[in-house]
Amino acid sequence: MVTRFLGLIAVAAVVSMVAMSGQRNPHAEIFATSDQCMACHNGLRTPSGEDVSIGASWRASMMANSSRDPYWQAGVRREVTDHPEAAQAIQDGCATCHMPMSRTEARINGSQGRVFDHLPVTRESGRTDRLAHDGVACSMCHQITDQNLGTAASFTGGYVVSAADPGARRAGSRKERPMFGPFKIERGMTTIMRSATGFQPTEATHIRQSEVCATCHTLVTQALGPKGEVIGELPEQVPFQEWKHSAFAAEERSCQSCHMPVVEEDTPIASVLGAPRKGLARHTFVGGNFFMQRMLNRYRADLGVVATSADLETSLKATVDNLQKLTAELSIDRAERAGGRVIADVRVRNLTGHKLPTGYPSRRAWLHVTVRDRGGRVVFESGALAPNGAITGNDNDADALGVEPHHTEIRTSEQVQIYESVMGDAAGRPTTGLLTGVRYLKDNRLVPRGFDKSRADPWIAVIGAAAQDEDFGESGDRVRYAVDVIGADGPFQIDAELRFQVIGFRWADNLRLYKAEETTRFVGYYDSMASSSSELLAAIRQVID
Repeated sequence: MVTRFLGLIAVAAVVSMVAMSGQRNPHAEIFATSDQCMACHNGLRTPSGEDVSIGASWRASMMANSSRDPYWQAGVRREVTDHPEAAQAIQDGCATCHMPMSRTEARINGSQGRVFDHLPVTRESGRTDRLAHDGVACSMCHQITDQNLGTAASFTGGYVVSAADPGARRAGSRKERPMFGPFKIERGMTTIMRSATGFQPTEATHIRQSEVCATCHTLVTQALGPKGEVIGELPEQVPFQEWKHSAFAAEERSCQSCHMPVVEEDTPIASVLGAPRKGLARHTFVGGNFFMQRMLNRYRADLGVVATSADLETSLKATVDNLQKLTAELSIDRAERAGGRVIADVRVRNLTGHKLPTGYPSRRAWLHVTVRDRGGRVVFESGALAPNGAITGNDNDADALGVEPHHTEIRTSEQVQIYESVMGDAAGRPTTGLLTGVRYLKDNRLVPRGFDKSRADPWIAVIGAAAQDEDFGESGDRVRYAVDVIGADGPFQIDAELRFQVIGFRWADNLRLYKAEETTRFVGYYDSMASSSSELLAAIRQVID
């Protein structure tokens, strides 16, 4: 049964009644932990010597660490604290995409997904814990069928794994289940994999389609009222729909083409008798979450991280390279001195196939612009990052009830151009509670090439002043800086940076109110790393007389 993020309370109650009455199915074991795959899918090198091991690459990714993510754990704790009457349904919904294997088996066997029963990750008490800790692993993604892909039924964790398939492995059984992949597998290799794992390698083209990713990366949350009643719903993250409305979809550039780039050389996909294949996809799942990768490595013992420090550093480097080379570009369209002011038109362009930033709404990008005089003294600065991770001049960082507007012109240091989505609650106040948000008060995230904001669906709409800004659209955003330099001597140096945070200050700081183990631990981690919580995406410099 496909439900929203929360799951319907009525459905949860039915599931609980079935479990209590003893009418559950014979225990189905339809997943395997990743260690069963790594024996054959590690040790892979291209003819030129690049290590493209599937297991090692995946193990250092956010997919593998989805259950270890301390920010996610803290977020779930906040939501169940805010909405205690829906605590079990919330855990089930959150486990759907962060602990999908343990949750899917639980639902098949007449129960619900759990989160806190499987934490901390450093404690393990059996197979179900191992499945939960393995995050989004091999036998999860590669068992997703093509059923309903790309439709509303598949979104918000609506992937179908064919649990009712007669091939489902029961406890003590070795009956094979299909494991989907893009390649046709020879009979001999099929026999080896079946013998070693109990899975049947099966060629399936859908595994390379964006629609597979959309099952979890299109997430609609239901807002709850004071009695647990549903009072609205919010498209919490919809990068698939943003991509569909871009030129990238028309050009058939899928999610995988960017986030799992193919190896150009013919390379074996298995270390045991593997023949060279054309188009092996790297399992790096490169994205933008540099901050969490650093946190996982720094606090690896606390969080039960199994990826080696070296593998995490390699993954982090790939993330930063992706952010700095393939994400955005800056230009200064006009720069001059006029009437005691330096005038500069700064343009930023989104190079990705979705909004920038996309995904979880804690993410934000912003322009950090400085002007220096002849002696190098800063005469103007907008968008400076404070040591605590706050952006100087940002209304929301200064006041939880404030919202920094979208700007077409900036004249003072108290103004800063921030590209973000800001959720609002039922009273119209900014909120960082996912199950409190009913609408967006602002969404001026940079749109991708080919995105027509005038025709965008409400789920992906530009919201606020940017919707009327003629200089904001698929060609980027142009912001005019008009800086008072009276009394300063030129030439003047203009430096513009586009910076990015995975977790904005307000999203971390609001967790201080919650005194649970998960929230307190994350806030401590954040405070220790806040000064390095941003990453540079693009920069440009220009000097004028």
